[in-house]
Amino acid sequence: MIDDIVKEADKRMSKSIDSLHHELKGVRTGRANTSLLDGITVDYYGSASALNQVANVAVQDSRTLTVTPWEKTMIEPVEKAIIASNLGLNPVSAGMTIRIPLPPLTEERRKEMVKVVGQIAENSKIAIRNIRRDANNEFKKLLNDKALTEDDVRMGEKRIQDVTDSYIKNVDHVVAEKEKELMEI
Repeated sequence: MIDDIVKEADKRMSKSIDSLHHELKGVRTGRANTSLLDGITVDYYGSASALNQVANVAVQDSRTLTVTPWEKTMIEPVEKAIIASNLGLNPVSAGMTIRIPLPPLTEERRKEMVKVVGQIAENSKIAIRNIRRDANNEFKKLLNDKALTEDDVRMGEKRIQDVTDSYIKNVDHVVAEKEKELMEI
């Protein structure tokens, strides 16, 4: 029983780390990355569609993204969606291709991005701690049902704490890498 609870908590904490990686992809560094546009939705004939489902998104060079809509009529809606995304990007249309130059990040903007990354990290840590709490509550419930002894519960709580500590260290490592990436010029 203890092993099942620990495995389930480990699996859920692993998903929290995956979610952290996904969220950090959207935080802009000094380099062009197609994942920067992942959260943008475009009005495609009355329904909201992800940008990468109506256009090809590519990296032209280290400071430029290109978006090539599959239909000529989608150029204007794609441009509007990019501008409305509040990413601070100004798309430039050139025929069937939309170029998105990424302005260099200022020192002030880099520091703001580091704060955003810190907030994302704190949210991940909270999620991991909530998973620990849920597992510990399961142990206490099994103790009340007389399915586990107090020693078993203490051992289970210690194992859950060890797993939690390792995932918190993992979050710190991932965030330190992202902050380093943000601060390099």
